[in-house]
Amino acid sequence: MKFEMLGASWQQLQRQVARLTRRDDAEDLLHSSYLRMAEKADRAVARPEAFLVRSAVNQARDDFRRSRHPAAPQAMDLQTLQVCDRSPLQDEMLIARQRLARVKEGLDRLSPRSREIFLMHRLDGLKYREIAEHLGISMSAVEKHVAKAMQSLSEWTEGW
Repeated sequence: MKFEMLGASWQQLQRQVARLTRRDDAEDLLHSSYLRMAEKADRAVARPEAFLVRSAVNQARDDFRRSRHPAAPQAMDLQTLQVCDRSPLQDEMLIARQRLARVKEGLDRLSPRSREIFLMHRLDGLKYREIAEHLGISMSAVEKHVAKAMQSLSEWTEGW
């Protein structure tokens, strides 16, 4: 259905919807009603202006009822909204620094070769095979160094 077929002007219909609903979004309501009417193009609407106005008013009432329902989402006041700071608390930072210092101490206690292999695996993300090729040792030796380092660090940081 084309708008030209309506007898009343769009502004007249908009004013009528605004008067009946006492809302500022009368044009939006009227537009939604027009789309609903266009979807029903297969059925003839005897009085298109009346259909549009009644449909817009009904939509406004439905919106009002939904907004009054206890489960309806409520608008948030951005002035009172508190921003959440996701950074760690000072005591958490202190504990993390102490743990890191303890791990560094534990790494210093490892033999240089075990420390090197452990860091290549954990920090650089190299696989055992890659470490073995790079250092010219067997994969079994790499596995033993990593296991030894993990065991030593586990014992050193136990209770922390």
